[in-house]
Amino acid sequence: MSKHLKRDMCNLQLPGALTSEVEDGEVEKCIPLDVQYACRHWVYHVQQSNIQLYDNDQVHIFLRKHFLYWLEALSLIGRLYEGVLALKILESILTLQSDANHDLLALVYDAKRFVLNARSIIEIAPLQIYSSALVFSPSRSGIRRQFRDQAPLWFKNTPVVPPDWNPSLQSLVGHSDDVSAVSFSPDSRLLASASDDNTVRLWDPSTGASRGTLKGHLDSVIAIAFSPDSQLLASASRDNTVRLWDPSTGVLRGTLKGHLDSVWAVAFSPDNQLLASASFDNTVRLWDPSTGASCGTFDGHTGWVRAVTFSPNSQLLASASQDNTVRLWDPSTGASRGTLEGHLGSFWAVVFSPDSLHLASASCDNTVRLWDPSTAALRGTLEGHSEMIRAVAFSPDSQLLASASDDNTVRLWDPSTGASRGTLMGHLDSVWAVAFSPDNQLLASASFDNTVRLWDPSTAASCGTFDGHTGWVRAVTFSPNSQLLASASQDNTVRLWDPSTGASRGTLEGHLGSVWAVAFSPDSQLLASAHFDNTVRLWDAFTGASRGTLEGHSGLVFAVAFSPDSQLHASASSDNTVRLWDPSTGASLGTLEGHLDFARAVAFSPDSQLLASGSNDNTIRLWDLSTGASHCSLNGHTDSVCAVTFSPDSQLLASASCDNTVRLWDSSTSSLRGTLEGHPDLVRAVAFSPDSQLLASASDDNTIKVWDIKSNKEIQKLITEEEIYYLTFSSNGDYLGTSRGILQLKNLPRRDEQSQSNQLYPLYVSGSWVKFRTENILWLPPEYRPRSLAVRNNILAIGTSLGRVIFIEIDPDTVLLASSYVERESCS
Repeated sequence: MSKHLKRDMCNLQLPGALTSEVEDGEVEKCIPLDVQYACRHWVYHVQQSNIQLYDNDQVHIFLRKHFLYWLEALSLIGRLYEGVLALKILESILTLQSDANHDLLALVYDAKRFVLNARSIIEIAPLQIYSSALVFSPSRSGIRRQFRDQAPLWFKNTPVVPPDWNPSLQSLVGHSDDVSAVSFSPDSRLLASASDDNTVRLWDPSTGASRGTLKGHLDSVIAIAFSPDSQLLASASRDNTVRLWDPSTGVLRGTLKGHLDSVWAVAFSPDNQLLASASFDNTVRLWDPSTGASCGTFDGHTGWVRAVTFSPNSQLLASASQDNTVRLWDPSTGASRGTLEGHLGSFWAVVFSPDSLHLASASCDNTVRLWDPSTAALRGTLEGHSEMIRAVAFSPDSQLLASASDDNTVRLWDPSTGASRGTLMGHLDSVWAVAFSPDNQLLASASFDNTVRLWDPSTAASCGTFDGHTGWVRAVTFSPNSQLLASASQDNTVRLWDPSTGASRGTLEGHLGSVWAVAFSPDSQLLASAHFDNTVRLWDAFTGASRGTLEGHSGLVFAVAFSPDSQLHASASSDNTVRLWDPSTGASLGTLEGHLDFARAVAFSPDSQLLASGSNDNTIRLWDLSTGASHCSLNGHTDSVCAVTFSPDSQLLASASCDNTVRLWDSSTSSLRGTLEGHPDLVRAVAFSPDSQLLASASDDNTIKVWDIKSNKEIQKLITEEEIYYLTFSSNGDYLGTSRGILQLKNLPRRDEQSQSNQLYPLYVSGSWVKFRTENILWLPPEYRPRSLAVRNNILAIGTSLGRVIFIEIDPDTVLLASSYVERESCS
């Protein structure tokens, strides 16, 4: 096996090449059947041999030399999940043997974490083992250190990553919409997830492998539950029904109808005799799961019923409602056994502890409350989440309580004391469900980021910290001299970074609300930040010192801009005005009034003589900067104006609108020079080419159109796959800088005096991939995908939902893409 294993065994060459592109015959040719057998079964032979394993023995040497090649082979033959199982078996063998294998055991543990962490991409793109999997593994990972020489040569600088593995074991990707529920089967063999994509997915929780998709619901699936004997799976849907499935075969066993509105929760009684369902029709229904027959309806709530649960002895049923109460019922008679009140908002979840000592409830008031189910007395309130709590779950031994929240986190608590036991961060959107595995080894969480995450609950308290924001990053921008990057965050701060090293250069604090925009002055000396407290702050970009707060607006500041000579600063606000400031002193130079609705865009003319402002009143206004007087009002758009920009020669003004058009205006006469139509959705950004002959427009239809100014004709269309909020041409006019990276324009008419300096390369983020030219080169894990992005000098700066700012620098001369593709074609 060792003699056959090597890097890129099937000569894929392209970093983003997919296993689906490789024919079965080619795989068998490159990886003979005897080698495939060895890759799949060598660990089982070690297990059967009962040999003692030691540090630096053959197994240790094999893993140190060939581990990545082994994973590549398993991916190519579609058996990566078997590698996960093999590593777990190897880990269990080593754990039971002597201390003479300490280093080998540590490497096997790290190898297991490595493959679980990157499983979803290695399965589909095996060469990402050497780029994404290595680059985004912890800096102290044994596998990362052992195989650092396997990272692609085109990485000049890789992102700063946490030093150690965090509690998140792996992310299960497959749903195409929000994931709202998750549940382990009692026999621990399956994990089920429910989604707004109308499906239920089944997974192997030990490997993360997909075990099937259950289709049939006509609307979102909101809740799921396994029967105590693991023979049935119940799913509740917005289509007003509950469906019963055989989880081993995926066969539908029955559909329970009767609710008059969406069904939001299902629960089997521990004795397997009853199934309860809770609905937005304000009722709880009981069913016989063996026959599907209705066993009764419980009325009493005056609002939607969002959750239902049985006590461990099946003697009580609890239901949680929008009416701010939890009701306790006798399921055999339907009699009320009490009402729990105390939350300041409606209830979202309720659950009994397995030892019957606690009942936990979650609410819109951001708290979890613990109750004595026998007396209905309040036992405590757990506070810490910053947004509403959607779900709660007890561990099987009742020692931990997990809560899931719209603040994108899962928190762990000691239910006996109410003490926090850690916070699990990693989801990029609201967490709607949590569940412990029956063996207490795993915690699963389901999120509106379309993923299910598996965590090790025993390590939650060991989560490390990183140098970054504590809220998602709204904007990143390079200084004009490329020496700094500024990031603006929901955590009310601005941070400065050295893009060449990724090192922090300081935190700018003082804003009283979320910072949503930052802009450098053209001379790179000043930085302006706008936020939701109606002010703009100016900072010394070199020292980080505050240079003043620009106060005066009575509404949110939507846009900021410096004049090309850095002598003026303009801000546009929801108070319908534009204000001018002296950036050197912070003094107000006047208020430009005239708009009848929000002013949302501003732009200076290149000669600093005019200022254009776009508004929700559907107009553009031109202002004379020497007098502050309104030069004119440009009318014609039938919806809000999203962006304005002047041509480099100051002769034209372009305006982009929510009416799906771009209009061109003569800036000296204010006359309309043309209307560019063709986008089927609103236009967010516009930019002129350096010679003023072309215009680019970006729309929410996920396209960029390039127009010839003289003819007003579209000459090129680029598919972006994401909305673009920012556009600029390169100095030679051959590339477009966008809010997702740099795109190359092709087949443009040649123009005189095109500059060839400052050579750019198309480096772009599309979905989960970093692309170079047209090829995928680096897969970004969910926690490293951009909420904001900027590219300069082949450095990709990414602001993430978790508050991180990362830098990836590539050497374009060593990225072998187009030529490799030709070679691959010739080999086939």
